Amino acid sequence: MRSIRLVPLLTAAVLTWAGAASAAEFEVSMLNMGKHGMFQLEPSFLKVAPGDTVHFVAKDKGHDVESIPGMLPDGAEPFKGQMNKDVTVTFTKPGVYGIKCNPHYGMGMVALVVVGDPGSNLKAAESANQPGKAKKAFEELFKQIGQ
Repeated sequence: MRSIRLVPLLTAAVLTWAGAASAAEFEVSMLNMGKHGMFQLEPSFLKVAPGDTVHFVAKDKGHDVESIPGMLPDGAEPFKGQMNKDVTVTFTKPGVYGIKCNPHYGMGMVALVVVGDPGSNLKAAESANQPGKAKKAFEELFKQIGQ
């Protein structure tokens, strides 16, 4: 009798461990000077799977990261990091996430993270209003979704 009750528990434990083992981790650097100019999140485009984690690393001072309102899938939790601090985000909801460095947003210091299928909020994210150079940066980032 006892072994029959353990089977569901062991199965659940194995499935939980297998799901956690398949999750990937990525790193995005907050930089004063990147490959494409000043004030960059590098890489600025990521395709990840639900459950994957992204570490936003403050390599240079004067930066933070946060999600952009209007550029999150329904039910996704917005996040906001602190200045000069690393931020780790596990993305669970499929869709498109717009990310910005608040002090350098208008200068184009943005990133786009696509989690699984972007369809849930792609149109809304593309139509979000962007200041200054962020508008052109996002136009280029959205082109990468189909590649």
